[in-house]
Amino acid sequence: MDAMEHFTSYDATTLAFRTLGDGPPLLCLPGGPGRAAEYLGDLGGLSAHRTLILPDTRGTGASAIPADPASYRVDRLVTDVEALRRHLGLDRVDLLGHSAGGSLAMLYAAAHPERLRSLILVDPSFAGVGLPSDTGAREVIAARAGEPWHAEAVAAYDRMQSATTFAEAAPHRFAFEPLMYGRWDAAAQAHAAADPAQRALPVSEHYYKDYTPDTAELRRHLAALPCPVLLLTGEVDLWPTAESATAAASLFSDVTLAIQPGAGHYPWLDDPQAFTETVNGFLPPAG
Repeated sequence: MDAMEHFTSYDATTLAFRTLGDGPPLLCLPGGPGRAAEYLGDLGGLSAHRTLILPDTRGTGASAIPADPASYRVDRLVTDVEALRRHLGLDRVDLLGHSAGGSLAMLYAAAHPERLRSLILVDPSFAGVGLPSDTGAREVIAARAGEPWHAEAVAAYDRMQSATTFAEAAPHRFAFEPLMYGRWDAAAQAHAAADPAQRALPVSEHYYKDYTPDTAELRRHLAALPCPVLLLTGEVDLWPTAESATAAASLFSDVTLAIQPGAGHYPWLDDPQAFTETVNGFLPPAG
């Protein structure tokens, strides 16, 4: 099954989601922030084992632009996730969040722990819970100095780090992108080149704007989650680094930490088989 469907969220904004694959449902929250779920593809073939539910965040892809841009903020998007769960008629969900969608997934888990069967965080941003995501990033970058694209990518990384908005960083993104993949091959280049058309900059700009996490409260809720958590990150990712992910694993009481060798920010592209085996092996059976 591969179809685009729509539902109406709490503020009458029409939101879109696509279903792909076969098997028990897996709700997958995209990142960016502000990138349409198309970039997730079939998550390295995970759709052979699960029906992937792939929502476009409000204001991205096939989802409508809301009247209030403040509703793009990550904590307010929790209500959209809950509205989709209700629309799907699922009492509990297996929830996967990638990148900035990982922040959203953690906030949803903290707000609605009783609605989760499992939580899968794939290269998540920890900004939503007030933790650093880039500890040791310079060391990871330096370790890749032998790559032919390295000098240009590092220069672009420095320009992006000094940018104050996503729009200001955007012109440097493609030159920086080799650092986000384990292999800068044709598939990675095509995936990166698709980013501008899939990204809604207003969503990117508002995702964390004026958001201040209550870190103590979030830590309390996440530590008490009644479901297992998989925290999977690529060995050479920068956001988060493996070092940041390892430190953040202490947020959860029942957590499996998986560092995928040689992988970057999109581990399902770098080694689809390893990624699929890890995620599918973690997910609870249907029922």
